[in-house]
Amino acid sequence: MGTDDIRLESIAEEAGITKPWVLDAAPEHRIQLPSFFLDQHEVTNGAYFRFVEANSFPILPHWHDGRPRRDQERLPVGYVSWPEADAYCRWLGKRLPTEAEWEKAARGPDGWIYPWGYFFDYRRANVGGLMSGPAPVGSFPNGQSPYGARDMIGNVWEWTADWYRPYPGGSYVSADFGETYRVARGNSWGGLGHFPKNVLEEVKAAQARATYRLYFPPNIAMEDVGFRCAKDAPKKN
Repeated sequence: MGTDDIRLESIAEEAGITKPWVLDAAPEHRIQLPSFFLDQHEVTNGAYFRFVEANSFPILPHWHDGRPRRDQERLPVGYVSWPEADAYCRWLGKRLPTEAEWEKAARGPDGWIYPWGYFFDYRRANVGGLMSGPAPVGSFPNGQSPYGARDMIGNVWEWTADWYRPYPGGSYVSADFGETYRVARGNSWGGLGHFPKNVLEEVKAAQARATYRLYFPPNIAMEDVGFRCAKDAPKKN
């Protein structure tokens, strides 16, 4: 889990980015995870609507007439806060994945940098303004992880169960560490803003890494932040 590739920080500084690309994801370290299941796809508008109907949760702002349009049903849901995502997973007898579980599912048994390998390929994920919005889940089969998880990179950022905290042995210090922000993983379809052309591809590649950490206040609901669910695997006798 994590990375020691701190050379990327100089590129981030050149682009004027204050959020570290690597420092808060260092050092690389090993942990042992119990077996778990992770949903193959991000939760869709259609699936989340059934939860809203059954539990009288708030209608989402991008739905029309109180429900998603037909062409929205297979798109990953956005505008969902952390507590709402957590409630949805629990409604199904599941839970949000931990950061470690999410990263394991994305990087596979060999610890790839991206779900598809060691090199960035913009054709394998809906990131960095490639499209003007999310794509139907599973639209990038060549970007699936070694475990078959789709859209681990791109489409929408995905809430995890964890607070934004330093990794064991890390030297980076941030006032944002603690129990104020929840971590999201996986990048989104959203554009990257106004970066110098000479570093634009590096920005895309860095933020698409499966080790990259972003974080938000848990009560915020954003257009390009969604989630998928996890579940403990049954214990063997």
